[in-house]
Amino acid sequence: MALTPVQIMLITLTIVLALGGGIYAARSVHSAEGYSLGGRSAGVPMVAGTIAGTCIGGGATVGTAQLAGTIGLSAWWFTIGTGLALIVMGLFYARPLRGTALETITQYLVLNYGKGAGHFTTVVSSFGIFFSAVASCLPGIAIFAALTGMPAWLAALLFTGLVACYGFFGGLKSTGVGGMIKAAILWCSLSVAGGLAWNGITSQPETAALLPAFPWFSLLGNGLQNALVSVFSLLVGMICTQSYIQAIFSASNPRTASVGAFTAALITIPVGLPCAMIGMYMHAAHPEVAPLLALPTYLLTETPTVLGSIAMGGILLSLIGSVAGLSLGIGTMLTRDIFARLFHVSGDASMLRLSRLVVLGVILAACGFALANEGSQVLFWNYLSMALRGGGIFLPLTIAVFRPQAVAPHLALFSMLVSTGAAVAAAGMHTSISPLFIGLGISAIILLPALFTHNDPDDGEPIPVEQ
Repeated sequence: MALTPVQIMLITLTIVLALGGGIYAARSVHSAEGYSLGGRSAGVPMVAGTIAGTCIGGGATVGTAQLAGTIGLSAWWFTIGTGLALIVMGLFYARPLRGTALETITQYLVLNYGKGAGHFTTVVSSFGIFFSAVASCLPGIAIFAALTGMPAWLAALLFTGLVACYGFFGGLKSTGVGGMIKAAILWCSLSVAGGLAWNGITSQPETAALLPAFPWFSLLGNGLQNALVSVFSLLVGMICTQSYIQAIFSASNPRTASVGAFTAALITIPVGLPCAMIGMYMHAAHPEVAPLLALPTYLLTETPTVLGSIAMGGILLSLIGSVAGLSLGIGTMLTRDIFARLFHVSGDASMLRLSRLVVLGVILAACGFALANEGSQVLFWNYLSMALRGGGIFLPLTIAVFRPQAVAPHLALFSMLVSTGAAVAAAGMHTSISPLFIGLGISAIILLPALFTHNDPDDGEPIPVEQ
């Protein structure tokens, strides 16, 4: 997939635009809180940009096109489910979470269930988010290798450097500004590219004949059960993800947090449709192209040079920004909840340095893990990630939000340990039932009886609310 000089220039300019905006925003970051939460002053665009910039990654773009080449339009459920999860977050979770003066999910759970639950959440949630970062590293490395002709290890180094430039210096402010720029580029360019792919399918009878109406053009082509599993997996996983909750904590007030989540949903849902159309078109017209490279190949060979190059730059930004945002979430948890205490770091300048070092370490680890698992299915890692971080944490977190102190700390911790262990074991045994549902089922069996027999949900220490 050799690039012309014009394509190289346009792709580079597109990436530099977003990276430059993020680095410019980093100039105002001089504290640890400014790095991780943007000073708790983010407006709706910044909250939405941070969330959308993180969740529109490898799964939403390259992964959706890859899957659409196998199951058709129902691959769109990934971004539909992501958007629905953000709507639920905006309706029910954003206001109570932002009403606190906290910084991580772990801190929220510690208030309700004690330090043991907090330490467990930090470790398990970090691993879960890490696999989402891997899901964006996989196509990022593969695309850079295909575009430049570099060996995979060198492409991984280049990709790592760009991710570091995107989020290392400015933290949440960089990811928020970069996310807004990235979303605008993707929305405009992919809408046109997807329309061209649809026209290519409908205007060429021989191509259309290879894609029968069912299952290829049905949202339920992969089955209603699979669609519901995908949506619920995303709902549970996203609500338990520090990277998105961190954006909620960064909002200037609870209402802004809620509206920011809604706005991010409106940005995210449509992105998957043109990617699915492109994946379907490439399956019919160019079956020789590897599914993982269907989207970049289409943009660079089947669309006008300017449009395809800008869209390709946006796709690369989606991968870069997603890894940066997810790494920031992991880095914040590990820094605040483990390393700062382990190394007795307390000063603001020291905390800022530690945060940046941990984020950089996470980026390097994610790219290295992706390199070791080259060629694996992108969405597999996304759904595994959702199961791992949601199976044991979703119900305790939800109970903590809506009925604080309603479950005894030892029971909550026991539920987290058993349900997460069951979900991991189910994933390892490749059970027919989703590991997420196995974990949630066990969590419900343990927690719900205690919840319904609790008569006074308001007893105990109140959760501190920011004034």
